[in-house]
Amino acid sequence: MAAPRAKLRPITSRSVVEQSTDELRRAILSGDLAPGQDYSLRELADMLDVSFIPVREALRSLESEGLVVMRPGRSATVTPLDLDDLHGIYRLRRVVEPEIAARSCTLLSDAELDRLEAEAAGFGARGHGIGDIYDGHHAFHFALLAPAATVWDVRLLTTLWRAAERYVRIGFGRLDPDPDEHRRRGRAHLDLVAAFRSRDPATASDAVAEHLARNERMALAALTDG
Repeated sequence: MAAPRAKLRPITSRSVVEQSTDELRRAILSGDLAPGQDYSLRELADMLDVSFIPVREALRSLESEGLVVMRPGRSATVTPLDLDDLHGIYRLRRVVEPEIAARSCTLLSDAELDRLEAEAAGFGARGHGIGDIYDGHHAFHFALLAPAATVWDVRLLTTLWRAAERYVRIGFGRLDPDPDEHRRRGRAHLDLVAAFRSRDPATASDAVAEHLARNERMALAALTDG
């Protein structure tokens, strides 16, 4: 007797709540919704052209991610940037990522390093701001570490990278008008590939640690000056 076929629900279009959540998250991470700014649910609903009910649900999800603080009376505040938070995120990243890099540099193929080198060169394009390259930048760093990353490493890295995203997008976005900053981004990522290509664990580990320390200093300076 044949086993009964599993029942799956038909795939439907994404809900208004999901779309509202994604758009509000994007606006917060990019700084389009300013840190520390108060918004009423009605104001956000009007901007999204939806009812306030999906906006309320979206904000609850974003509150669980630490991106907003819900207020009594149908309003929310975009969580302010916290420089101590920035330090804490990078302190943890400097513990985790260099260690994985030391193992990964011996596992990456030459073909993958060639691909990443080509991507790194693109990060220096003058017309591309941090918002344009961020997703590719995230994928680049993950690809460098992926061969040695366990499931738990990936979970931890994902949490830390999500926590850092708003600081990176806003802080480095303020540096976009400087042409030298674009060249620096390309060169910094080419240097990382070169360090991994050496196949020396200490070289790769030190390069990642320095890359993170430099990025923290630059993000901190940009956010403080802004």
